[in-house]
This record gives sequence, structure tokens and C-alpha cells, in this order.
Amino acid sequence: MGLIKEFKEFALKGNVMDMAVGVIIGGAFGKIVSSVVDNILMPLIGTLIGNDFANLTTKINGAEVKYGIFLQNVVDFLIIALCIFFALKAINKLSRKKEEEPAAPAGPTQEELLGEIRDLLKNK
Repeated sequence: MGLIKEFKEFALKGNVMDMAVGVIIGGAFGKIVSSVVDNILMPLIGTLIGNDFANLTTKINGAEVKYGIFLQNVVDFLIIALCIFFALKAINKLSRKKEEEPAAPAGPTQEELLGEIRDLLKNK
């Protein structure tokens, strides 16, 4: 029973939930990028080189090496890495701005307020 309780505490912590949301969004984002690369970018590049990227192959000792699909995956990775880089750069810039903002001046302490009340009562 203790193991289940520990797991529940772990799973319900904010960091784990945030990470789960990040993984789900990252998976969906990866599918979008793959779709753009596979269906838009690579066909355009393929028309420039005169061949479909997915069909780029070579024979080595009778084995067919399909390097076109590998190149598509490399382009997928580079686009995703570039997007993550810019997203983190923007997040870091926003967090730096928050740190640079001066803190609001602290209000009077209880002692100062009590001293003001005492002075006002003396003047009456």
C-alpha cells in the first residue's frame, strides 16, 4: 500500500504533470514538422535535384542503402531543434525581463503603522 501512495504523490506533483503535457505537445509538434518536411519541403527540394528524396538509394555490395529517408529525418530533426532553440530563447528572454523589473517598494511595517497611529492619537 505504501508503494501506491508514493507513486500517487510522485505522479501528482506539478513537475511530472508539466512534463507529461510537454511530451504530448512535443509528439504532436513532431508530427506537424514531419508532415511539413515530408509533404512540402522535400518534394520542393526533390524537384530541384530532379529526384524524390524518399527514392534516393545506392547499392553497396548488393545491399540497397536508402539514404533519402535518412536525409528527411535529419531535416525533421534540424527543424524541430531550431524551433525548440527559438522557443527556449524567447522563454529565457521573458524570464530575464521579470528578474530585471524592480521589486515594488515594501509597505510600512506593523511597527511603523503602530507608531503613526500613536503619533496621531498624541496630536488629538
